Amino acid sequence: MTNRKILTAIGELFTTFGSAVAASRAVEAGRKPRADDLRRLGMDPAVFNRIGRF
Repeated sequence: MTNRKILTAIGELFTTFGSAVAASRAVEAGRKPRADDLRRLGMDPAVFNRIGRF
């Protein structure tokens, strides 16, 4: 791997981790997470919106 690919992978890791934190905080606060955060985590926002509370 070149240095550029390594730095890109590290950047994507931080971006994914940031989206996970943002989505989890939104859910804990009773809010809907941002659609781009859900997509970055591999979730379909439309399907996520159909999830009800327990």
